[in-house]
Amino acid sequence: MSNQTNPGQGEYAEYSVSARIIILVALMLGVLLEVLDTSIVNVAVPDMMGNLGATLDQISWVSTGYIIANVVVLPLTGWLSSYFGRRRYLGYSMALFTIASFFCGVSRTLNALILFRILQGVGGAALLSTAQATMFEIFPPRQLGMIQGLFTIGVMVGPTVGPTLGGWITDNYSWPWIFFINLPIGIVATFLTFTYVHDSRLQKRRSQVDLLGILFLAIGVGSLQAVLEKGNREDWFQSNLIIWLTVSMVVGLVLFVIWELRHPAPAVNLRILKNGGFLAGTVFATVLGFGLYGGIFILPVFLQQLRHYSANQTGWILFPGGIATACVVPCIGRIINRVRPRNLVTVGTIGFIISMFMLRGITLETGPEHLFWPLVLRGASMGCLFFPLSLATLLSLKAKDVAAGTGLFNLSRQLGGSAGIAFLSTLIDHRSAFHRANMVEYINAFNPAAIQRLHTLQASFEATGHSAAVARQLAVGMVDRVVQGQSSIMAFEDGFTLMAYVFIFAIPLILVLRKSKIVAD
Repeated sequence: MSNQTNPGQGEYAEYSVSARIIILVALMLGVLLEVLDTSIVNVAVPDMMGNLGATLDQISWVSTGYIIANVVVLPLTGWLSSYFGRRRYLGYSMALFTIASFFCGVSRTLNALILFRILQGVGGAALLSTAQATMFEIFPPRQLGMIQGLFTIGVMVGPTVGPTLGGWITDNYSWPWIFFINLPIGIVATFLTFTYVHDSRLQKRRSQVDLLGILFLAIGVGSLQAVLEKGNREDWFQSNLIIWLTVSMVVGLVLFVIWELRHPAPAVNLRILKNGGFLAGTVFATVLGFGLYGGIFILPVFLQQLRHYSANQTGWILFPGGIATACVVPCIGRIINRVRPRNLVTVGTIGFIISMFMLRGITLETGPEHLFWPLVLRGASMGCLFFPLSLATLLSLKAKDVAAGTGLFNLSRQLGGSAGIAFLSTLIDHRSAFHRANMVEYINAFNPAAIQRLHTLQASFEATGHSAAVARQLAVGMVDRVVQGQSSIMAFEDGFTLMAYVFIFAIPLILVLRKSKIVAD
């Protein structure tokens, strides 16, 4: 045996093969629930607004509350698992998520729905982070590639499938059913967890509660997430709300870091960030979240606003990318024991960069047939990225630190995604206005081409029976729509280019990732 650390060293021997398979099923059901509920709600927003009598700004807290609760609890999952015991924490989190889903479905007021979505987010953190740590701990090293591959499929395909599934449920039934479908899955997952999972013998039970650390974390990370979620809608620092949230974020995070580094039993073990490989992988996870969730945001906006596809049609256009991820991940799982994870991360990064430059060529005529191969390449690249990056990052930790490490790793990915959505939405708005202003400068009485185009359009409208004045207005309106469309397209091109360059600048981080392969037992 190599002297490399094995996260689940020895513990997997305590479980039979059948027990490990059953636990894997339970954990994967939980992962799918958590990831799907991050995106499935978005397509039901119009129905919720009408049913609950809420404005768009008010209903947005249904998603924002869930995500804020999720990101606040994620870094605490390692401590919560050691405080309550892995079995109880994971099982009760699944139960909380399932019960909260039921009450989300029966909610008839906006405040009640937001409250139960927050409880969903609290429970959902364990379904992602503690579930991943448990997989590392109860499976032998030779199987980690396959097991983490299955986890990756759930995490990566879920955001792609969520809007499609949510649109179908909303169109054919009603919005409460996007929550009710969680009930049978959650009940089964909870029962299997309590029946087959037991506490980790590698994890010491903690009796101390770091209340101040948890408070500082909630204030800092919660405010950061709120700024990212609300910033563009509130016009960033033109809003007093965003200014106060930013101050709260800075104060909370600074106090949190200082307190946790000095506390003898911190709620979040920030000391593991001294591990260079783990730190590099965690930072790269932020970049990964930027590309994953940023792409999921920017593509539907392009397809629905500029190409006028429905939510359901948009979901099916994006679907091949999710299928590509699902097909690539098992192949990666078969070779991960023979290839260094960081080499696969390099391949995935290069593939993602190429796919972004391919998408940079979109036009107002771009259809599904033009997007197919770029999206397939993007999906395949994400499969090469997330799975090996998780292994390269978490395998650099000692066994007792894996639970804390998964929390920080998943938090980084979530915050990267929120930052990607916030930054790209702002970029598209500002760059669209910038490109429009540049083009409008050339449409004036001194530009012969512009004057000729207006005269041609005016003549065509007059030929259909319109008066000269009306034809003139229609011609100007058509030119304005063309300018707006082209400026929007150029803004989306800037968005795809930005995502490509973010990954290019992150390439040096790959050099710091752990070099070694997975050790077979």
